[in-house]
Amino acid sequence: MSIMDINDIDNELLNILQSNFPVEDSPFFKIGKQLNISESEVIERISNLKKIKYIRQISSIFDTRSMKYKSSLIAMAFENKNLDSAAEIINLHPGITHNYKRNHFYNLWFTLAVPPSSKIGLENTVKILSELTHAKSTRILPTLKLFKIGVRLDMTGKDNIGSKEENNFYGESNISKDYDFSDKDILIIKQVQEDFPLIPEPYKQIAKNVGISSDELIDTLLKLKSKGIMRRVAAILHHRKAGFKANAMGVWDVPVDKIEEVAPKMAAFKSVSHCYRRPTYPDWPYSLFTMIHGRSAMDCNNLIKQLSEVSGIDKYDALYSSKEYKKTRLKYFCPEQEDWESRHLEML
Repeated sequence: MSIMDINDIDNELLNILQSNFPVEDSPFFKIGKQLNISESEVIERISNLKKIKYIRQISSIFDTRSMKYKSSLIAMAFENKNLDSAAEIINLHPGITHNYKRNHFYNLWFTLAVPPSSKIGLENTVKILSELTHAKSTRILPTLKLFKIGVRLDMTGKDNIGSKEENNFYGESNISKDYDFSDKDILIIKQVQEDFPLIPEPYKQIAKNVGISSDELIDTLLKLKSKGIMRRVAAILHHRKAGFKANAMGVWDVPVDKIEEVAPKMAAFKSVSHCYRRPTYPDWPYSLFTMIHGRSAMDCNNLIKQLSEVSGIDKYDALYSSKEYKKTRLKYFCPEQEDWESRHLEML
């Protein structure tokens, strides 16, 4: 198989990897059975897809709030000439996972998370970042209610932009608020948040790194998943390389008493990967956010029109990302956040 060959089997494989990577001794063998190919071919294909930048990584995905981290979407406004340098400064904070330029007065949008041990806190961290970058205006937009989260890009072309799905996605009811993490849990999380090794029994190697048996590791991961702390193990793709070149943040002016009715209608669409209620401001009336991934801006625009029609909401805007400054997964229980805070405490 040439390193550049991508075919229908690869596309089916990418769909499987995004949904639920098996949490069992021989995950690649199980995936191979689904595709009628060998375990070694599954590993070879994944290695190829990583080399040509279709797959960013395969690892566990944890829920930030279940991990007791405080997080928020942040919008900042800059002069265009200052935007790149501002993004570079902001990206130095280890709690920044996504950072995009978007077509709005608020032209820089990023997600920030700080650990429960933070001495500065989220709001003061935003204040420091705003001062460091000389932002003209800043809006903190935390999640008030999660209706849906989960990016799954259909690589097979079987779904169209308007396809719907059953209401079985990860939402507010899945979040765990009272789990106490043991030292063993923390050691495991620090390992499984890293890219999984492409070997027949990856959990055995990860367990060895922790100093436990693979059975104990798998049991712990299944427990964390059942409690909503780990959403799933999955692959994250390079969206543009995978053919999804448009990313629209649909923002909706929904009356408060209509949000519970409207949000599930929007979340039912497969191409809506995120659906949140967020706070409003005098200059920002949008209470509901939907993230849409499409192969083109036209696809996204068509879906936004459908969302408006099914929901009856006609006051909205679509903010497209025109530049990706950062996209990564949050690293939990890592010292980098504490190091960043120690260097910036004097700014308070």
